[in-house]
Amino acid sequence: MTTIVPTSEEDPALSVVRYTAEISWADAGPEVAEPQVTRLCMEAQECMVRGRWLDLASLMLTSADLMFSKASDKDLECILTVICNLVAKTESPDEALEMAKFISAKITQQPNDKPALRLKILFNLYNLLENPYSRFYVYMKALNLAVNGKVTEHIIPSFKMMDSFLKEWNIGILDQRALYLSISNILKENKSLGKDYLKFLTKYLATFSGEDAYTMSEAKEEAVRTIIEFVRAPDMFQCDLLDMPAVGQLEKDTKYALVYQLLKIFLTQRLDAYLDFHAANSTLLKSYGLVHEDCITKMRLMSLVDLGLDESGRIPYSLIKDTLRIDDDEVELWVVKAITVKLMDCKMDQMNQVVIVSRCTERVFGQQQWQNLRSKLLTWRGNIANVISTIQAVKVSEDGSQATQGLTIR
Repeated sequence: MTTIVPTSEEDPALSVVRYTAEISWADAGPEVAEPQVTRLCMEAQECMVRGRWLDLASLMLTSADLMFSKASDKDLECILTVICNLVAKTESPDEALEMAKFISAKITQQPNDKPALRLKILFNLYNLLENPYSRFYVYMKALNLAVNGKVTEHIIPSFKMMDSFLKEWNIGILDQRALYLSISNILKENKSLGKDYLKFLTKYLATFSGEDAYTMSEAKEEAVRTIIEFVRAPDMFQCDLLDMPAVGQLEKDTKYALVYQLLKIFLTQRLDAYLDFHAANSTLLKSYGLVHEDCITKMRLMSLVDLGLDESGRIPYSLIKDTLRIDDDEVELWVVKAITVKLMDCKMDQMNQVVIVSRCTERVFGQQQWQNLRSKLLTWRGNIANVISTIQAVKVSEDGSQATQGLTIR
């Protein structure tokens, strides 16, 4: 038996049911419409009394398409906010997730109709949810809506908070993989966010560590995209792509082996190796949209850094000239370029025609680089210990001398 809960003012949820029922039956005439509106309102009251919030949400969203077409944006936002608030009424996380799925599905059905408003409602729903996975689910729906509705500019700012989101969501590898791929696909269309695009592509590839060859093959296309983006980026000179299994699988791949070889040249070799590669594979480079002159510029800088990593820390001008294949009067210009992009710290000794390097950026930072860093730190530690020992010895000697001098005075 249905129990009617008396209220001084109509419950917002009941008002929404009444509104949606009225617009659904508006064309049927009052004699037909009024009984149907009354029936639906009583059904809604029963759902509220019994705590059947998912059923109530379903009832309220039965005419979702009509709401979007007939209600003003302001009214529509109010209506959908009331519906989204139902997720806060249930005490069951599973029911809240089911409600979030149902509401999200209705909101994203027509992504090209008022997409910005639909996206705003999804964000409201996200904030009302307490369960981390439910929030992640709604966020993924928002990503898809932003893409399909062509309003990605509204969701891109949230990418800066992705690390904190991931800590909160605590999602598994497969969900992370889907998330990173969706984000990278959005950023791919925004040329001004090349670094972020490459960052999320790299995060996507990192999720394939430890996978079997069949699963790993899913990442081939993205691995190629990542390599090409790194080579193309004029201000990126360091990455750990060579250590990633998803990238390593390309080394012996019949279709993409040359792309892997190109990455290896940029990260481990010098300009001459790139020029040889270009001479044999210029068509391939053009097919990926790589500009030869830009690649030469980047390889010259990376070759200069490679010279600076020599143990002596001194690079003769003549060696720079030969390695970078430039004229004598261009040597200092390229050194300045390397300093400007923070690839190295150095001084130019024009008298002796030598560049004295104090710091260089490693192109790759893998196991070997960590070992080198450890060796340097141990050396510095030893040097500092020797300095401290010397200072202490001098202090002891001075204290002894002062004591002897005091006895002499007495």
